[in-house]
Amino acid sequence: MAEPTKLAKDDEPKDDATPNVSEVETVDAASEEEALAAIDAPAQRGEPILQVRNLVKHFPLTQGILFRRQIGAVKAVDGISFDLYQGETLGIVGESGCGKSTVAKLLMNLEQATAGEIFYKGQDITRLSGRALKAVRRNIQMVFQDPYTSLNPRMTVGDIIGEPFDIHPEVAPKGDRRRKVQELLDVVGLNPEYINRYPHQFSGGQRQRIGIARGLALNPEVIICDEPVSALDVSVQAQVINLMERLQDEFNLSYVFIAHDLSIVRHISDRVGVMYLGKMAEIGTDEQIYDHPTHPYTQALLSAVPVPDPDARDHRERIILAGDVPSPANPPSGCRFRTRCWKAQDKCAEEVPLLAVPERFKGSDSPAAHESACHFAEEKDVVGAA
Repeated sequence: MAEPTKLAKDDEPKDDATPNVSEVETVDAASEEEALAAIDAPAQRGEPILQVRNLVKHFPLTQGILFRRQIGAVKAVDGISFDLYQGETLGIVGESGCGKSTVAKLLMNLEQATAGEIFYKGQDITRLSGRALKAVRRNIQMVFQDPYTSLNPRMTVGDIIGEPFDIHPEVAPKGDRRRKVQELLDVVGLNPEYINRYPHQFSGGQRQRIGIARGLALNPEVIICDEPVSALDVSVQAQVINLMERLQDEFNLSYVFIAHDLSIVRHISDRVGVMYLGKMAEIGTDEQIYDHPTHPYTQALLSAVPVPDPDARDHRERIILAGDVPSPANPPSGCRFRTRCWKAQDKCAEEVPLLAVPERFKGSDSPAAHESACHFAEEKDVVGAA
């Protein structure tokens, strides 16, 4: 796969400034044709289909009514990087407010990034416009968190699932749309005869299946799943997760699966990224993160996972974090986690830790040899201790 073609841009945003990528010029017509060709080309298995580099999203804080001036910024996402490979599931976990859903909106281009790049098949989607951006949006779809508010109550199921065809008629010509919608209903386990029903006639799990069918309508390659089962009952969660796994195998989909339920993320994910206060704290395979975590925050999260065995529960170590999560409008200097970390030293306040393989594990075959943003990273099997 060709290396991503990067366009000139400012390096890092200033602390109080919130530059917008829309301020730079978009690609010309010739470049748009090249981008379209790259986007429409088949993805290569084993190659990154989505690459995120130093992604930043700051929401400006303003003061005044007539004459607004910026007095700061909420640093929702502050320089995260990761890759998504063809056919894999990347789970993203973290506490509420850590920036997970903002990442989802940035990947969908529903929010414009303050800085950074998002490459889809080598094309920076933050700089695309016109037909190229439309093609990207066809190939990257989203399943929303709340099945009750993400469906228009005034539209039938057929209209909801078929609405993407109005924007991309090349996928399903008008005379073929009803049959296509019925096929999608069947694929997600719903009766095709439900096509004329309204959302209020379905349960939460069925509504989420409708949302998944809508996401599949344009034959996408990447689906962003923003906590797709958090609003569902546990038994229904299992059904929806199993459906998503089957669809991934059937259509060779790539998922970015955002959730706060660590057990569900481990079940469905090939790799897992842990976010804290707009930063990526640790990233690795599901085995590396769950059985060999090296970042103190990941270890604290895993120690909070309930254990069904009472005897094992009595002998496991429970890590209790001190204090509250700092404000993203005024995050701590250096390491974001240092104000709650039991390992914090002066270095943690002075230097921002890089997301990299810890020095002590470099060149090692140990499962602990994965990327962790901690100056004092060390392996700790929190789950196995139970």
